[in-house]
Amino acid sequence: MPTETRFNGVRVRYDSAKSYHELVAALLADIGEQPVPISGISEFDGDWQEYQTRVERYIGPSGFMLFATFDHGVWISKAGIERKALRVILGNPLIAITMIRHDATAGLFAPVELLILDEDGGSSLTYVKPSSLMVVDDNPPLQSAAEALDAKLAALAAKVTG
Repeated sequence: MPTETRFNGVRVRYDSAKSYHELVAALLADIGEQPVPISGISEFDGDWQEYQTRVERYIGPSGFMLFATFDHGVWISKAGIERKALRVILGNPLIAITMIRHDATAGLFAPVELLILDEDGGSSLTYVKPSSLMVVDDNPPLQSAAEALDAKLAALAAKVTG
């Protein structure tokens, strides 16, 4: 019999005067334009220190790297929805481990995701606050680490939308 745990996520939206394309460009300029081959980085015989060194080469100025993008705008047009919509998967294994070491299920929400949409007069960037997804039980070390991620993600969002 499965166990279900209910929790509430907190959605955060930043509106921007930048066009959709300008916002995407600003984000990718910070986190990288090409997805990081994270599995390839992990395939070596070295220790954690060596892994950190390999990962650090890919970390952008705000502490994140690009893992994947999903261009929803391409396929939703088939359903008659004409809107630009890009889902971005970003993260940093060196940040993720600060949470996963306290609760392995935090890995359900690391790396993080955000959605960039075109809007009238600009664009928007939306994500769900990581701590609201990861921390479902009393776990102060996890709470602290997840809130640090919240702050880093908020700083990135403010930077690229501004």
